[in-house]
Amino acid sequence: MLEQQHFPEIENLELLARQVVEGFIIGLHKSPFHGFSVEFAEHRLYNPGESTKHLDWKVYARTGKMFVKRYEEETNLRCQIVIDASSSMYFPNDADAKTNKLRFSILSAAALINLLKRQRDAAGLSIFTDQLLVNSTARSNNKHLQLLYSQLENLLKDKPLNIKTSAAKCLHQVADTVHKRSMIIIFSDMFDNLDHEGADELFSALQHLKYNKHEVILFHVVDKQKEMEFAFENRPYQFIDMETGEKVKLHSNQVKDFYVEQMQKFEKELKLRCGQYKIDFVEADINLDFRQVLLPFLMKRTKML
Repeated sequence: MLEQQHFPEIENLELLARQVVEGFIIGLHKSPFHGFSVEFAEHRLYNPGESTKHLDWKVYARTGKMFVKRYEEETNLRCQIVIDASSSMYFPNDADAKTNKLRFSILSAAALINLLKRQRDAAGLSIFTDQLLVNSTARSNNKHLQLLYSQLENLLKDKPLNIKTSAAKCLHQVADTVHKRSMIIIFSDMFDNLDHEGADELFSALQHLKYNKHEVILFHVVDKQKEMEFAFENRPYQFIDMETGEKVKLHSNQVKDFYVEQMQKFEKELKLRCGQYKIDFVEADINLDFRQVLLPFLMKRTKML
């Protein structure tokens, strides 16, 4: 499968998304998940006892499996993709970085839109920082999907500094506007106000997403090596808060143990709350490929049919 570091410059996001998805599908054939064939985009498995009128005999001859041709009215999943675009999502922003959290999220979202299009499902897009910047209703027509790609490409060009996160407030807004019984997919580092009160507000917003019986996947987008494991050399650094601009100079080993402990505590609590609210929690490490996003989505969608 294509990995994000293979394409440092993005000229055509839609084309790139298609290449990622096609690589993913090819990979499925070589994995324990080969039951998800290329035909998943146009077919569903035959249920014993139903009419054989719409069986696809060509697929049966090729695979030995019975698939029924799927029609547009049968694939009415609405999926709202929600992206955190606050300044912390631009980490890492040094010249040697192969990608950053926002870029990874955008490419993942574009690939999901391609998968949804193949399924004839509807896709919507929400983008937030300290306010809800974009909130496009889920639709399946080509004109709408082109608009989504355009909005993602515009987001790639932005490089705002010191833009804070108000994830709780914006997720509440999304929950109020998304059509009932949708799938909601969130890409965020969830680095909102992490004190006790702020954390409670964030978890309340996640619970709100389940209120209208949505199925929710939270992709916790992180640079695992640097943000979770604090893998820096033991030398002086100047660390800068990307959302406030606050700076601090210190040796990395002075704070490593405490930092790692606090991050593990936060992630454990986030996983626990997601489990309580029946939200799928997936850690998405930006240093890995897009299979970690596409496979959980595909498995979740299959369970919903």
